[in-house]
Amino acid sequence: MSRILVVEDEAAIAELVSLNLRHAGHDVALAASAEQAQAEVDAMLPDLIVLDWMLPGQSGLALARRWRESQRTRELPIIMLTARTQEADKIAGLDAGADDYLVKPFSTQELLARIRALLRRRAPETLGATVTIDALSVDPSIRRVTAQGRELRLGPTEFRLLHYLMTHAERVHSRKHLLDRVWGDHVFIEERTVDVHVKRLRDALAPAQRESMIETVRGVGYRFVRRRHDVTA
Repeated sequence: MSRILVVEDEAAIAELVSLNLRHAGHDVALAASAEQAQAEVDAMLPDLIVLDWMLPGQSGLALARRWRESQRTRELPIIMLTARTQEADKIAGLDAGADDYLVKPFSTQELLARIRALLRRRAPETLGATVTIDALSVDPSIRRVTAQGRELRLGPTEFRLLHYLMTHAERVHSRKHLLDRVWGDHVFIEERTVDVHVKRLRDALAPAQRESMIETVRGVGYRFVRRRHDVTA
């Protein structure tokens, strides 16, 4: 379930949009002005914002610019709603920071489809099938990690991180990329947080002598490597 903030001063439109979003399984918050919208964002960061251009007081355009200038809200997905139909207006909305743009009157089904598309792009990497490399096995269905039959204890974030690295073994991943794919790029977390969780992951793998499989690529990030076996003549 995603939390979506609908910023719209026309009560009928706000109610129609929120009704459809709730029916689709989302948690919805409403704001009828820029001031109310900012208060909602300050209280709890939403997963996506549906933002009307014309609002009492400060415009949605100015609000989008303000959010894009703040580190905390810089990556918030924004879909802008407006009665303006000129191409120059659409460009202005996108330049202000909107990820998408919908002209009134609009189809609620089209709005829902665009919301789904934006959330898919922003969502963290989902867990899939069991993956095993060099006797190290990760089973997402029961959230279990084993090495040669020995169970290892990992925290939830370390579990997701290991699963992602193993399903993309031998590839180098930057810290930003790992944040996007494991945490979700709409979450405000500093890149150095990745280093902390990599250390925890290595500590968890150490009892099975698998910590060296998480390799640091200096100046770039991390990758999961298969164990290097000695070759004898």
